[in-house]
Amino acid sequence: MTNENGAAKYPQPMSFPVMVFWTGLFGGVFWGTVGFITYYLNFTEIRPNVILIPWALGNWKYGWAGTVIAILLLGIISIGVAFIYSVLLKRFNGLWFGIGYGVILFFVVFMLLNPLFPDIKPLIDLNRNTIITSVCLYIIYGMFIGYSISYEYRNKIEQEKEEAS
Repeated sequence: MTNENGAAKYPQPMSFPVMVFWTGLFGGVFWGTVGFITYYLNFTEIRPNVILIPWALGNWKYGWAGTVIAILLLGIISIGVAFIYSVLLKRFNGLWFGIGYGVILFFVVFMLLNPLFPDIKPLIDLNRNTIITSVCLYIIYGMFIGYSISYEYRNKIEQEKEEAS
């Protein structure tokens, strides 16, 4: 009886889809901000605003408002990326699947989606610093998404096993 009353005082953990949502949103906003910092420090030629250039009208997209909106948009897109990882790879343990996912995302953006973004030069025309910085950011982003989702999935499975026994 005491355990039941004590357990009611504590908040219930987030459901798995809600956790995936927040992981994706935070990952996109955080790593988009890091991407802007790398642009600001001249490690890369690509700023987050490139996502707005094909669709938004006006020069506001090149200023601070464009940067903030682009980073928020990256967060929203990242929610979908996190759910894709959740559906396809959540069962796999370790960092390697997240690293591979980040590399795949890099090639999807820079090879397949490149024609959609006129301000991103083709991969072979980018300078070495931009390529290295971008690959590293995508790898770290993939590791963040992958490890967070896989860890929470394994944690959820363990909790269900404990409740069942």
